[in-house]
Amino acid sequence: VCFGTLRSLHESLAKLLEEASQLRASFKLSYYNEYKSYLSMFRYATLASRISREAPRRGLTTASEFVQVNEVGARDGLQNIRTFVDTDVKINLINRLSRTGLRNIDTTSFVSPKWIPQLADNREVLTRMWRNPAVSYSVLTPNLRGLESALECGIKEVQVFTAVTDSFTRNNISCNIEESLERFKPVLEMAKAHDVRVKAGLSCVVGCPYEGSVHPDKVASLSKRLVDMGIQEINLADTIGVGTPGSVDAMLKSVSQLLPPNLLALHFHDTYGQALANCVVGLDHGVRIFESSVSGLGGCPFAPGATGNVATEDLVYMLHGYGYTTGLHLEGLIEAGEYISQHLGRVNMSRVATATIAKRKRDSNTSDKTVGQGAH
Repeated sequence: VCFGTLRSLHESLAKLLEEASQLRASFKLSYYNEYKSYLSMFRYATLASRISREAPRRGLTTASEFVQVNEVGARDGLQNIRTFVDTDVKINLINRLSRTGLRNIDTTSFVSPKWIPQLADNREVLTRMWRNPAVSYSVLTPNLRGLESALECGIKEVQVFTAVTDSFTRNNISCNIEESLERFKPVLEMAKAHDVRVKAGLSCVVGCPYEGSVHPDKVASLSKRLVDMGIQEINLADTIGVGTPGSVDAMLKSVSQLLPPNLLALHFHDTYGQALANCVVGLDHGVRIFESSVSGLGGCPFAPGATGNVATEDLVYMLHGYGYTTGLHLEGLIEAGEYISQHLGRVNMSRVATATIAKRKRDSNTSDKTVGQGAH
């Protein structure tokens, strides 16, 4: 009886969530936000997520939810590599990614080449790459000059960035938090005038390489300030990968007191092997946008000890295993990740890609042996 009730509740919630997603897709944001507020009021979104995960174990039928995976390998994944990556390789990587079903690809940055020399070819990349009309290509713009350059290249989505600690902000963009927010104001004004979507990267949401642990309430209050300024999406980043399911849960509990999950995205580095587990915590809190890099590319030049981002291939494999839909072609992502890994001469850090490629080789060898035996 209990599970029958849960099943009925889940089916009702699934219909509401499906309607909300359809409204969002048709850009009727005011109605969509009303749905979100209604669901949040009764904590339905979290309950539905938990029921969805429990249902397969109990023999119940689940309705699939869409999760958006934003690819950051071409920008965040390459910026920390010391040897300059050939522009053609960057373009080929983006072109490959554009054919995998991704809706958002972080392509490059308009930061001074003095600070990020790897991305000095930003204009050439944006000019020569193929643009899939179904994909939003975003760039990092630290200031008004960066936004102006992005506009000249026809970009319609940009990201500004700050951090939860003054120490990291000073090391990253040479100012404190308050000064960084002041820099955002003219960027937001110009972006609004040109109908450009602006999201904000918020670094060090659970830990800072200079100040240690970060209080969840500090993340929540700064996230709320950014939204109040006009930011349309907050990318909460565990920049050095120290987060655990416990610390991420505490952080998201605090943020969710002030902001609905549809305004949030999560960005996890896998320094301590916790990234996928942290993504599951995010799913439990209703977050449906995650950033990742093919082959686990990544790092941060201003975050000592940070390793790569959660691998896109691993994240998508896990999401599909849970029953979520992503619209992504896993094989295409594996091919893109292997392509860039080979060009960089590095080990592919995606376990799913590594296992898949190894299986292909085994199957190929088995096939060759079978053919050979038949010839005898």
